[in-house]
Amino acid sequence: MDYNFIVIEGNIGAGKTTLSKKIAEEYNAKLIPEEFAENPFLPKFYKNPDKYSFPLELSFLADRFHQLNKEIRHRDLFKSFIIADYYFTKSLIFAKNTLKDDEYKLYRTIFDIIYSSLPKPDLYVYLYSDIENLLRNIKNRGRDYEKDISSDYLQKIQNGYFEYMKQHQNEFKFLVIDTNNIDFVKNPEDYKKITDTIFEKEYEIGINRVIL
Repeated sequence: MDYNFIVIEGNIGAGKTTLSKKIAEEYNAKLIPEEFAENPFLPKFYKNPDKYSFPLELSFLADRFHQLNKEIRHRDLFKSFIIADYYFTKSLIFAKNTLKDDEYKLYRTIFDIIYSSLPKPDLYVYLYSDIENLLRNIKNRGRDYEKDISSDYLQKIQNGYFEYMKQHQNEFKFLVIDTNNIDFVKNPEDYKKITDTIFEKEYEIGINRVIL
């Protein structure tokens, strides 16, 4: 399909960054990776969420807006399309699950002011994986600041994505791909199943579900 801007989303440990990189390389796409490794609040947040949740979410909000606004609007004429391993609304999903009510109200006000100025994706891909598989993937990649992530937290984030998609199903083409039975990182055939699902089929506005 003729897409200009594709988003690959998913819970922590779903493999969205790996898939985005592989697609960008194969299809000559401009990759927009989430720049979170240098965020000084992230390790502190995982150790003390109550204290550091608000500065963490505000810093992510600012970083994501500046990156997407710059990268999407400056097209590379030598690239076929743009692919990102996150979308700006990710900020809202995580903030709703980490902030207190009064903090979230202020956060939402700031979010709404700047969100309307960003381009919307032509296709929003969500990689669905069971919580047990996410925990295994998180453990295998061995990031020290992620070692204390709980299954309850992952479930809240998963529910947040589902709620978001239901609320906005009249605005976007959502493609939910169940990846529980495949390994697109190690198995080329499984990777091709995903790319065929994304690029070889046409989807309507709303929530489209595929089990691989």
